[in-house]
Amino acid sequence: MTDDVLNELFSIRGKTAVITGGTRGIGLMIAEAYVRAGVKVYVSSRKAEVVAETAAALSEFGECIGIPADLSTEAECRRLADEIASREDRLHVLINNAGATWGAPMADHDDAAWDRVLNINVKGVFHLTRFLRPLLDAAATDGDPSRVINIGSIDGIQVPMMETYSYSTAKAGVHQLTRHLASQLAPKITVNAIAPGPFESKMMAATLEAFGDSIAASAPMKRIGKPADMAGIAVYLAGPASTYVTGAIIPVDGGIATTK
Repeated sequence: MTDDVLNELFSIRGKTAVITGGTRGIGLMIAEAYVRAGVKVYVSSRKAEVVAETAAALSEFGECIGIPADLSTEAECRRLADEIASREDRLHVLINNAGATWGAPMADHDDAAWDRVLNINVKGVFHLTRFLRPLLDAAATDGDPSRVINIGSIDGIQVPMMETYSYSTAKAGVHQLTRHLASQLAPKITVNAIAPGPFESKMMAATLEAFGDSIAASAPMKRIGKPADMAGIAVYLAGPASTYVTGAIIPVDGGIATTK
């Protein structure tokens, strides 16, 4: 195996990707990595001004376009897919990262806690994948299938320490939906999930502020996740090295969910 072959295994240059929740946290980590790697990236999140700012900042490194959307509704998932279809005739990678969390004692975990989280974390993943499937099918080749990469969580693998009932349930749902879609969409599209542990993000900010040191100390790798950790797995799952991987749930958590 030559050096050129090894380099090609992890090249994603020239691909087109949509990254939801791409303006902060894990989504932004992946978006920046993809833009720097030569991918044409569409980022989306709810706030139009933040989407515009992110697209402008990432455009310093490559091609990045922002399209705001609230993916908690089927109609908005369809609108975003239609907007992408008006600009592109094929799509190589879809990163379903947009999500919400909710922490409250069991007595206060009402319908709002469930509806808000399940609508965007599970239904939004399904609907956007459904509506973008024609573009994903169009980009697939025999040697290089298109990719759907869902962002789950280790809270969908293990019991979380906080009372985030709807969130952990939703992320477990994302993992099972990943397997189901992988079976249905093969061989043209692979579907895998990344299950992150603690990374610095707005969603994790309060938890890390209160418990960050103890979380890092208890992790086998003794630290919180870094942007490069997320970039590495996201590039791998989008590139030639992973064409035979589908239906996998891959924890990226420093061993927290896998060694205890």
